[in-house]
Amino acid sequence: MRGRTPFRQRQEEPYKVNEKIRAREVRIVGDFVEGGNAVMATSQALKLAQENDLDLVEISPNANPPVCKVIDYAKFKYEQKKKQKEIKANAAKTVLKEIRFGPNTDDHDFNFKLKHAIGFLKEGAKVKAYVHFVGRSIVFKERGEMLLLRFAQELEEYAQVEQLPKLEGKRMFLFLAPKTSKK
Repeated sequence: MRGRTPFRQRQEEPYKVNEKIRAREVRIVGDFVEGGNAVMATSQALKLAQENDLDLVEISPNANPPVCKVIDYAKFKYEQKKKQKEIKANAAKTVLKEIRFGPNTDDHDFNFKLKHAIGFLKEGAKVKAYVHFVGRSIVFKERGEMLLLRFAQELEEYAQVEQLPKLEGKRMFLFLAPKTSKK
């Protein structure tokens, strides 16, 4: 077993190409048929693709008859990959910023953290504010909840509450999301 590379399965092609298309007849779309699309026998469609030095690619297998296109398969795969990358790059990535309080946080610290939260929300990040109870401070649960509710109230014009204060273990959480501006 030493020195051997593990067997890696080949990735299956996502589309049926040329002889792998098993339907009796197919609908051809594209520049190679009059009117943009036509229904013909699979053998005739394959012949058309071979005459043009291209491939017959099954685009929509669930249609009746299956929809095929006469194109260069390698170029088609490349363009599909490129589209997928673009979609992935444009997908919104949500950032979660955390702000920590103690149950006895005074006004100056509260205002300092409030300014940071406003900055995070303006950048489009979500904010997770929490009160961490250390040792016996867990008896001040009400104080922690009041602090988080006050925090949410102060950020009312910048954020909307996703989850109200909830105690989990020694931490009480509050989740805020930036308000979406409707113009």
